[in-house]
Amino acid sequence: MALTGGAGNTSLTLRSSPPSAPLLPITIQNFGGDTLPYGLLGFLLSHFTSTLFPCYVMLRLATTIMTNSPKRVPIPRNGVDYRCKLVLAPMVRSGELPSRLLALHYGADLVWGPETVDRSMIGTTRTFNSALSTVDFTRLSSNGSHGPRKDQKESVIFRLHPAREGKKLIFQMGTSDPERAVAAAKLIAGDVAGIDVNAGCPKPFSTSGGMGAALLRTPDKLCAILEALVANIASEFEIGISVKIRLLETREETETLVRRLCATGITGLTIHCRTTPMRPREKAIREQLTMIADICREMGVACLANGDVTCPEDAQELVNTFGVEGAMIATAAETNPSCFRRKEDGGLAPWREVVELYLRTSMEVENRWGNTKYLLGHLVPGKDPVYRGVTGSKSYTGICELLGFPELVERAKEVDHALGLDVVPVKQGKKKQNSTADAAGGQSGKKEKRKPLSTRGVENSKPAVGTSKPAVQSPAVSIDIPQPAMESALAAQLV
Repeated sequence: MALTGGAGNTSLTLRSSPPSAPLLPITIQNFGGDTLPYGLLGFLLSHFTSTLFPCYVMLRLATTIMTNSPKRVPIPRNGVDYRCKLVLAPMVRSGELPSRLLALHYGADLVWGPETVDRSMIGTTRTFNSALSTVDFTRLSSNGSHGPRKDQKESVIFRLHPAREGKKLIFQMGTSDPERAVAAAKLIAGDVAGIDVNAGCPKPFSTSGGMGAALLRTPDKLCAILEALVANIASEFEIGISVKIRLLETREETETLVRRLCATGITGLTIHCRTTPMRPREKAIREQLTMIADICREMGVACLANGDVTCPEDAQELVNTFGVEGAMIATAAETNPSCFRRKEDGGLAPWREVVELYLRTSMEVENRWGNTKYLLGHLVPGKDPVYRGVTGSKSYTGICELLGFPELVERAKEVDHALGLDVVPVKQGKKKQNSTADAAGGQSGKKEKRKPLSTRGVENSKPAVGTSKPAVQSPAVSIDIPQPAMESALAAQLV
């Protein structure tokens, strides 16, 4: 009688009393992570114990199940288990609300928001937008000045839709300080299913502040951040804390880091199968994936794989081959978020279908036009004749008319008005500088009409007709020189 947990199944062997009785092996496929079908086990136990075993065997079997089950970090009441999930990766600009809603529509189990820096969240105001049914975190932007303008509107730092994504949304944070991480997380923890720390972004805007992949070089700080979030956020808001990392240079370094991270109390770890210097076009490295998955399983932490995952079939292959418990799709979702849909359910949708749904969704939540236009640049094929028009479009109305979606035009006009896209900017003439500014810029001479040469002490220097040498000019200023001496001097110049 034993229960052994594998990567994807649970094997159960029953032995009756006396020990000489035959073994009864039962293997139950475990498809759902912590949704292990104990109801089915209970039925089997009840059936076999009523026909083959004494009553005490059932008690011994239940005890064995409890003691030999794989270790798992408890999932908080308001959190979510990452096991057996296909999720949308955190992507700056490509992970805003419309993109997340589209990914969920096409089959994503969970969605990560784009990396949001802790400093940008601290100081925001949480408001419920009744017109859009969204929760907005807003603040005034200083735009580099000491104080905001009086007419300046608040900027939306993060927008989420509680009804459509709240229980499936993981908020990813860029941070390099435990205290700031906790302060920022407390603002949004009540609206999301988990907080994820970005320790894998290699871009300068993240690493320059000691965030992202820079945390891989400061493991003590990274662990301190995770421990602070587990102690202050997971306990109070009852959601999970997770981390996303990259491979280190050697297998030994990666193993040491993963063990340290799993010991902080996190519920999930995502491994991007590339090192920090590697770019997305370089092939993902899989050699360390099994080792990482084994460590996570040993320590009870869910393990997701990221890198070159383009569809559910890719994800399933990673689970079967390397023993990870889920996968994350990134760049493929930028091009076509229907990549989350299985082939038997239709697979990739035509780009026009996806674009129309994306525009509808973007207008439903009044997404910033600049962000919508950026995503359209990925969704519309570059070789399509309409692509050039997309890149030059300046409003929702314009893009709907360009792409031939007349049924969306009226709503597009409303959104354009709400976002101020229908206001024609007034052309301002060139400002006239005052004389002081002109003089300071060396422009005083250009403002005045040039005086004739004669009035500036210069005679006409055009050569006389019939002569090869220029005429000798007389001085314009009276000089007190005797006439004979002057004539002698002029004669000397003509020699």
